[in-house]
Parts: sequence; structure tokens; C-alpha cells
Amino acid sequence: MSAISPFVAIRRDLHQIPELGFQEFKTQQYLLRYIQSLPQERLQVRTWKTGIFVKVNGTSPQKTIGYRADMDGLPIREETGLPYRSEHEGCMHACGHDVHMSIALGVLTHFAHHPLKDDLLFVFQPAEEGPGGAKPMMESDIMQEWRPDMIVALHIAPEYPVGTIATKEGLLFANTSELFIDLKGKGGHAAFPHLANDMVVAACTLVVQLQSIVARNVDPLDSAVITIGKIAGGTVQNVIAEHARLEGTIRTLSPAAMEAVKRRIEAIVRGIEVAYECEAAIDYGAMYYQVYNDPALTAEFMRFAEAHPGMNVIRCKEAMTGEDFGYMLAEIPGLMFWLGVDSPHGLHHAKLTPNEEAIDRAIAFLIDYFSWKGNAE
Repeated sequence: MSAISPFVAIRRDLHQIPELGFQEFKTQQYLLRYIQSLPQERLQVRTWKTGIFVKVNGTSPQKTIGYRADMDGLPIREETGLPYRSEHEGCMHACGHDVHMSIALGVLTHFAHHPLKDDLLFVFQPAEEGPGGAKPMMESDIMQEWRPDMIVALHIAPEYPVGTIATKEGLLFANTSELFIDLKGKGGHAAFPHLANDMVVAACTLVVQLQSIVARNVDPLDSAVITIGKIAGGTVQNVIAEHARLEGTIRTLSPAAMEAVKRRIEAIVRGIEVAYECEAAIDYGAMYYQVYNDPALTAEFMRFAEAHPGMNVIRCKEAMTGEDFGYMLAEIPGLMFWLGVDSPHGLHHAKLTPNEEAIDRAIAFLIDYFSWKGNAE
């Protein structure tokens, strides 16, 4: 059996301790222990909640280059059967954040020993999967003090082979919002429906009406998705339900479409209240801003990647996936790209198994890219 690289070993360690948003206590301590093992002469380390900022001071800085890696796992029971599978029952790194952190540590390790002319800021961000760590991290005093002039992030892509980078100028990921709707009416005996207000019927009607929003209220040249992934209502088969709850997601390719969809949802829900003589409450939960890549920086990045040995660059289409890195790109020029990891199972799948060869290849590529950007005259 061949030896694995140090950063693949780190990925496996992190894979065993996935934690949910703002609960990444073990993860934070693991990262801090490793960071403290590096040469400290040019490092400044500060914590924010369960996240970490690491600044690598340059030799003659003119600007600061930022790199972000997310930290949290998902509430998914792992089914990979790997010897280094999750030790936290019901929680898994099913979105590749263990890979993201390992790559970031690899890049940080190089520059802790070989600093650039410019400053580098590594942002280890909690709660990407929810409730959203990027926006409050952006607003933190630390980020305001160390605010980078540009920022980069990656996300693993199971559908692409190792050695593939996929991105595009402009819009890459959608605007997203969670959606929770509670309906409360009057329950009763199943034999006397005229004396009750059935919230199961109200919920079913609402689901059908919500689908009309995309078909009839969104510009056909724009795009939106409304998905209701869960409905809960009632207690037993012969009692009319006095409560029902809908849980779903909204995704749009423009902020304007998101606002329009929400206005229409609210109007339809008001109609349900009148029609079914019930009370309704809407909660949009976590909302993520679109990931919009700076056109000039992204075009430059893609040219660099195309010239890099062993890298295949794909100009991909925008996706309806959500990423709170969009809040950082809304204020700081930068870009996100997909990194191919060639897994038969996709993101958020209980059997996601990224090809670990992608880790060291990504580290080498990013070291070359940041060296080129951070040593430029």
C-alpha cells in the first residue's frame, strides 16, 4: 500500500469529525493545532466564532490576496464504508469541505515557508451549509481590518475528472433562499369536515399554486426554481389536521427575480389564509446571494489555468446551486471555480467519495497561481 500525502491524511482526519454550522469546535482546534506547527514569523492568526483568519505577511506588500475555505459538514448519515468515515453519527462531510480545508492548509504551508511579496489572507469560514457564515464574517472587525483586494475560492465537482477546472465570468451560482410555510387552522373529526379547516388540503392547494409562479410570474428569459421538498401535517388518519408545514427552497438567476418570487409567494399565501380561513407564517431561513465572478480576474485566471501543465479548463454554465461565498464576492473582486474530483456520487450524497488525487494537484496549482499574482511587479 503506497503512502498518502500529508494533506490527504489531513483530509481523512477532518472527514472523521464533521460538524454543523457554528458548531465546528473540533474542526477549529484541529486547524489551529496544525497552523501553530508552521513557522510563525510572518503569520498572524485570529479566530472568529468557530472560524479562523490567517494572514501571511508579505515581504513588500502592495495588496492582499484572499483565499476562502469552508469548514462545516451536513446532517447526513455517511454510507461510504470508508475506514476513515465520520465518527459523528448523522453528520458527514458530504459537500467536500474537508477537501477544501486540506487544500487551503497545503497552500498556507507553502507560503508560511516561502512568503510572497504581497500579503495573503486565508479565511476558514464556518456555517456555509447554514445558517450562513460568509455574511457575518464579512462584517467582522477582523475582515474589515484585513480586507483583501481580491479573493478566490473553489468547490469540488464530482462530475468532472481530476485535473479539471471549470468556471466562467459573471454569474456562476444562483441566488438561493430557504422557504418554510406554516399553516394553522381548526382540526376536528374526520367524519365532520364541515366543522374544521383542513390544513392538509390547504397545503396541497398551496403547493400546486406555488408552481404557477415560475410558469406565470417569472420572465421566461430569466430562471427560477421553487421546490417543496417536505410536507408535514396531521397526527392520525381519522383526524382533520389543524397544522401543516411546507419546507422548500427558492433559486433564481437574478436578485430581481428572487424579490419577485417572494412577493408572489406572499400574495398566494394571503389568498390561502382567506380561502381556508387559517393563519399562515412564512420564514425564508438562510438566504444566499449569487456568486458573481469578476469578469476580468476570471478571464485572467482561466488563461493562467489553461497554460498550467496537466490542467483542463472548461467554461461551464451557471448553476442553480447556492454558495454564501457570493456575499464576499459582492464586496470584493474575485472568483470561484469548480475542481474536478471524479466521484460517482454527487454533492450532498451519503456515498460521496472524492478522488483524493485532486488535493495535491489543486495545492500545486494554487501555489503557482498565487505566486504569480502575489509576486507581480
